[in-house]
Amino acid sequence: MVRDQLIVMVKEPRPGRVKTRLGRGIGHVGAVWWFRHHLRRLLRRLRDPRWDTVLAVSPDYLGTNSRFWPQDLPRRGQGPGHLGDRMARQLRAAPRRAAVIGADIPDIDRPRIARAFAALGAHDAVFGPAEDGGYWLVGLKHPRRAPPGVFQRVRWSTENALADSVATLPGYRITYLETLADVDTVEDLKETRSRFSV
Repeated sequence: MVRDQLIVMVKEPRPGRVKTRLGRGIGHVGAVWWFRHHLRRLLRRLRDPRWDTVLAVSPDYLGTNSRFWPQDLPRRGQGPGHLGDRMARQLRAAPRRAAVIGADIPDIDRPRIARAFAALGAHDAVFGPAEDGGYWLVGLKHPRRAPPGVFQRVRWSTENALADSVATLPGYRITYLETLADVDTVEDLKETRSRFSV
């Protein structure tokens, strides 16, 4: 049976390569420690028989390196280009409905992912907005038929990222999930720690 696909975008968990803004506040080793432990918990929490979980890894050669990622999860390289190029490539590789998430959102859980896929029953696209103007999830009902310009000319890492991305899907019926926060800075981490034991 072909299932929906949840694609988790991940970077190599090495100092200076991942969570660099957080690393400026707590040190790059501390930022990597947080990322590795958070990612392990996140992947364990999101496993569900209703969808297949795939890791989209960067750099690409780590797709075959099981030291960083769970051995039982499929992995594929993100490929070249900016974030929009890489996300579009991952979505188009999915056999049916698909959603892409980042790996730094502590509040992502199975019920939220299930709501995203359910929303694609009546909509062409679903976004999970982030507090900073970006988004923690984007899902497409027919990812292989995404417009050629999807996620192009998006002002990434700004408060315009969500609005710019929505604009690349003209004519799509779009719905939104709840707004969540990611962990980019020390302040974000403190807020997370006030709600979770990390």
